[in-house]
Amino acid sequence: MAAVQGQEYAQTKWGLVLRLPVLDDSDIERDFAAGKILRTHLLRPTWHIVSAKDIRWLLHLTAPRVHQANAFMYRKLELTDTVFEKCQSIITTILQGGKQLTRNDINAAFKENKIIAAGHRLSYIMMHAELDGLVCSGARNGNQFTYALLEDRVRREKDLDRDEALAELTKRYFSSRGPATVNDFATRSGLTLTDCRSGIEMNKRRLKEKAIAGVNYFFLDSDSKATARHGGIYLLPIYDELIMGYKNRDALLEFKRENKQTSGFQYDSMIVCEGQIIGTWRRVFDSKSIEISAQFFQPLTPRQSQAFDDAVNQFGKFTGIKVRYSPPN
Repeated sequence: MAAVQGQEYAQTKWGLVLRLPVLDDSDIERDFAAGKILRTHLLRPTWHIVSAKDIRWLLHLTAPRVHQANAFMYRKLELTDTVFEKCQSIITTILQGGKQLTRNDINAAFKENKIIAAGHRLSYIMMHAELDGLVCSGARNGNQFTYALLEDRVRREKDLDRDEALAELTKRYFSSRGPATVNDFATRSGLTLTDCRSGIEMNKRRLKEKAIAGVNYFFLDSDSKATARHGGIYLLPIYDELIMGYKNRDALLEFKRENKQTSGFQYDSMIVCEGQIIGTWRRVFDSKSIEISAQFFQPLTPRQSQAFDDAVNQFGKFTGIKVRYSPPN
């Protein structure tokens, strides 16, 4: 999948386990601590989870576009090239030797050097350093995230030039999210439509194309089939790739429209069955358990009720915490 949206870290881990059900929370946390997977800014101006093997070529390809998207905020926050250079020099000094420090630790070093870097200003300073390939995520310190120097954290792999990176990202996108349109790809990748069309052209031997209602969709030319459980229900995390991976999400909402559901979603996370959003859900933690609430667009069939129970149980297994479901009144 190349990268998955990851600003809600705990929920993103659940999204990974939905696609790799042999794993649990501890497996992903272990690989994150070891630096096999990283959390950083690329593709678009938000957090993403990415494999260490892919981080450099994805930054090389997409970071310039993210810098362009951030340009207004850089100016608004008075973050000039001189400020960024001074900040990155400080970051390099305090993280060298394999150190991993929290954002508060780094901000303390900025204050010692008379750099004001609170709130959004600190966020954009650190994002700039990520996009420039200076820092990436380190292991967590309790519940706090840390930063490490990318050169210390990730071994260098064979680099891809820009065309190779564009071709690779295009292949990854349409093999994991196809059928999709060029506009879907542009929205997800943050690249220009011109770049996206070029990437599709580079992969024309791999991709099939089909026009539906006058719109061209692309997907991997492969005999392999997805193996979603028939009738299975999936409790998607917020910002899941099934939602965020596309510009146009109308196809997911046919069930909602057929049931004349015109109101908005009660909760932020989607419940999906056979390619359709059938409701929304949320989870609330207390000290010893998790309570799940759900809203459905219409009552579940007996088979769907069983599938929903299975999904709740899967989530409980992932967290290792007792899960309680509160049916709607």
